[in-house]
Amino acid sequence: MATDIIYSTRDHKFILKEWLDTQKILNFSKFKDYDINDFDPILDEALRFVKGVFPQVIEDGEKIGPKFVDGKVFLPPSWHEAYWKTMESGWGPFDPEGEGALPTVVNVAWWEYFHAAYHPYFMTSTPTTQGNAEVIEAFARPVDKEVFLPKMFSGQWAGTMCISEPNAGSDVGDSTTKAVPAGDEDPQVYNITGTKCFITSGDQDITENIIHLTLARVVGAAPGTKGLSLFIVPKFWVNRDGSLEPNDVTTVGIEHKLGYKGSPTCVLSFGDDNNCRGILLGNPPDETGAGEGMAQMFQMMNGKRYEMGINAVGVSRLAYNYAVDYAKVRVQGRAFTNPKGDRVRLIEHEDVRRMLLDVRATSEAIQAMVFMTAYYRDLAAFSDDAEERKMAARRVDMLTPLVKGYCGDFVWPVMFEALQTLGGYGFSEDYPIARLARDSKFFAIGEGTSFMHSMDLIGRKWTLEKGKVYKEWFDEVVDYIESNQNTPGLEQEFALLKGALESYNEIYATVNRYLAENKQLVPFYSVRVMYSSAILYAGMLLLDMAKVAQKKIAELGKDHWDYKFYVGKVLMAQYYAKNNIPQIQCMETQIKAADTSAIEFPEDAL
Repeated sequence: MATDIIYSTRDHKFILKEWLDTQKILNFSKFKDYDINDFDPILDEALRFVKGVFPQVIEDGEKIGPKFVDGKVFLPPSWHEAYWKTMESGWGPFDPEGEGALPTVVNVAWWEYFHAAYHPYFMTSTPTTQGNAEVIEAFARPVDKEVFLPKMFSGQWAGTMCISEPNAGSDVGDSTTKAVPAGDEDPQVYNITGTKCFITSGDQDITENIIHLTLARVVGAAPGTKGLSLFIVPKFWVNRDGSLEPNDVTTVGIEHKLGYKGSPTCVLSFGDDNNCRGILLGNPPDETGAGEGMAQMFQMMNGKRYEMGINAVGVSRLAYNYAVDYAKVRVQGRAFTNPKGDRVRLIEHEDVRRMLLDVRATSEAIQAMVFMTAYYRDLAAFSDDAEERKMAARRVDMLTPLVKGYCGDFVWPVMFEALQTLGGYGFSEDYPIARLARDSKFFAIGEGTSFMHSMDLIGRKWTLEKGKVYKEWFDEVVDYIESNQNTPGLEQEFALLKGALESYNEIYATVNRYLAENKQLVPFYSVRVMYSSAILYAGMLLLDMAKVAQKKIAELGKDHWDYKFYVGKVLMAQYYAKNNIPQIQCMETQIKAADTSAIEFPEDAL
């Protein structure tokens, strides 16, 4: 199985130094000590680390994987070695409030390399613990922060997110995990009983302790999501003197997955012996039975939803690089225009070019959305202007379901084309695209299905703050098209984007009418509404990148060594505009058709 990692930092340096206004972020007091050029060696070193450490991690993750023996999970020795190298080299969890913290746009860039290389390992080492620790930092008591955060940020302890249950996956409100006051002298301590499933890195033998952030219902609290509370549930209970003892958290088994072979995704049981203790975050349920758990957990959930987009970008970009590398050397067939000529390389066939551009255009489109969202996340968290922080937070609200839904879903057809480029060899484990294709399906499922996020877009984001969140986003697209539609060399592409905008506006009006007149049609079309929203926005971002590249082309000239990079940016945006953006008009036709055949179809005939 090939494990060489074909990747480059060039796109990220373009994004950070030429496309995004990263200097605006560096002007904030939080990052005033950074220079824009400080990030180049960080990205270079991150990619060097990945290329050096991950090949063995991938090999062992796929061939050995996690082993479940006598109620414990054991990971390959190479994972242990890689984990501590990751921590020592500074690629582990980090305190966002600490010294030397990087802007989100920079963290997303180096996270992309790690996710692309082998997401099953990276989730065990960094992102989940990162999100867990940030929730504790935001909502825990000072005494609990002092106990847990230093060891989590150092990597000595790991973290998980425990939400799903065997009979309550996406429908979190049906959770049956219970919490009862333990009668401890600390009133925040509760006894926890229940079962959680699909827990990423739920158990492993690398770290000294694993901290499970667990949703549970305090006995007597309200039903549904309203009554849930959030608890810190360590695998090993931390005594006041710092010593550890078992906390009645049992690993039931490892999930058998389509992909993610290396990931120790577990089923966990809490309180089999009625001795599992958890520490309540925030306040107990109020007089109406309302807990604070979902509001707290949403911080981590939204981060994980956004992270699905980073995963999709990394895997799709790596698959593209593998496909191009293969197509440049594999000789197969003869040119359609010269059937009696010599055999040619795959990359010389027109349809192979189409497949490669499908992969690249979509992967760069989702990458653009991911990084623009990261930019707004930086503004929302670190801007010195309160109004700007609020504006950016609204934009993050609008973009999060698009990043999760569009990126998570469209990486799958991207993998189809990348795999297809290799022909029969694509359908072989000897080439890494097969693994990437298997792994990529998770991005559409993890942290909620596409339908959930499409309904969040329509049912919540469109109406949030009396429509202000949606209106600001839509007005940005309108203003950008009106201001740039006469850009020399891109007139046709902007015309296509403008036509798509008109269709999208019709989609918006039609769906709002269905909300009033025929609600069944809304969930029937909601995923397509989400796709059309994302394609519209991504098309705008790619054309904006193309404008930057055009200026650079004029400045450098054809003889410059980097000329082809910028030409590629323009051609790729033109391809997306001509081949992807018109899908919105098609979706308009579909949505206006008010098709009820699937709803009316007799169940017995399905």
